[in-house]
Amino acid sequence: MLENKLQKKIEIQDQKFIKELFGNFDKNIKLIQENLNIDIVQREGDILIIGDENNVLLGENLIKQLMELVGNNESLTIQNISYAIGLLLEGKNERIQDITNDVIFVTDRGKPVKPKTIGQKKYIELIQGKDLTFGIGPAGTGKTYLAVAMAVKAFRNEEVSRIILTRPAVEAGESLGFLPGDLKDKVDPYLRPLYDALFDILGSEKFQKYMERGMIEVAPLAYMRGRTLDNSFIILDEAQNTTREQMKMFLTRFGFGSKAIVTGDITQIDLPKGKFSGLKHAEEILKNVDEIGFAYLTGKDVVRHNLVQKIVKAYDEHEAKIQKKLKNEKKSEK
Repeated sequence: MLENKLQKKIEIQDQKFIKELFGNFDKNIKLIQENLNIDIVQREGDILIIGDENNVLLGENLIKQLMELVGNNESLTIQNISYAIGLLLEGKNERIQDITNDVIFVTDRGKPVKPKTIGQKKYIELIQGKDLTFGIGPAGTGKTYLAVAMAVKAFRNEEVSRIILTRPAVEAGESLGFLPGDLKDKVDPYLRPLYDALFDILGSEKFQKYMERGMIEVAPLAYMRGRTLDNSFIILDEAQNTTREQMKMFLTRFGFGSKAIVTGDITQIDLPKGKFSGLKHAEEILKNVDEIGFAYLTGKDVVRHNLVQKIVKAYDEHEAKIQKKLKNEKKSEK
C-alpha cells in the first residue's frame, strides 16, 4: 500500500554517512526501522523514508541528528542511536548532539571523554558546580569513569594537587582471608576498576609516573581515617558498601580546596545483614543541603552493551513488583 504512505527524500552529501547509518550487517538501520515503524531505502546515493506521516517526520528528524553527530566525528552505535530514538519518542527537546558536544577531557590517545546521556550531562554539571556530589545509579551508567575524568581534568588544570580514589573492601560472597598474597595483593582486586579507569584516561606512562610521585593515590577506604585532605579531588566508589560510620568518616575528610564525588548503586549492597548502607543514610540526611549535589542515573543512562540496559530494566521492574506486593500485604494486615 505504498501509495498511502508518505515518502521523504533526504539528500546525503557525505556517502560515508550511509555506511555509518546502515552499520555492520545493517544493524543500525534495522533498529531505526523497527523502532519508528518506517522503511528506509537507499536510492541514488540518497535516503528515502517511507511510512505514516508522523513516523516519517520522526525518521527525518533522527537522520538529520545522526548526520550532525557523524559530522562531529562521532561514530554511530546501537547505544547512541537507541538513545536518540528514545529522546524523540519521549518528545524530549534535547538533541543527542547537544548532549555529546561537551568534551570533558581528551585522553593521550586522542579519545574524547564526554557525556552520552541527559543524566550523565546533569551529573557532570553538578560536579562542576558543587564541592560534594553523589552519583547514584545502576551499573554501566558511567558514574565512576566520568568522575575519574573530571578528577584528571581538575588535576591537569592545576585546580587540585592530587587525586585520591578509594573504595570499601567489602566481600561479595568471598573471603579476603583465603586470597593468596599480602594485604596489597588481597585489596588490589577491589580497586581494579579505579586503576582501569585511570589507565584508560591517562595512559600507562603517565599513570605510573603520577602514582610513583604520590600525585595519584588509590587506596581502601580504611586508609582515609585520621587524614585531612586539602587541595585534592577525592572519589569514593561503591559507596553503597560503606557503613554509616565509614561514610561519616569519609565525608569529614576533605579540606580546603578539595572536591569530592561519592558514587554507588543502592541496588547492589553487599554489606552483612544488620548493617545499614552509609550511602542510603547519607542520601536521607543530606538531601536538603544546598551545597551538595545528588545525581540520579537510571537504566536509560547505561552506556555498556545494549543488553545491560534491558537487564537493569528487568531487575527494576521485578523490584517494583516486590515492593508493591509488600505494600499491599501491609494494607491487608491493617
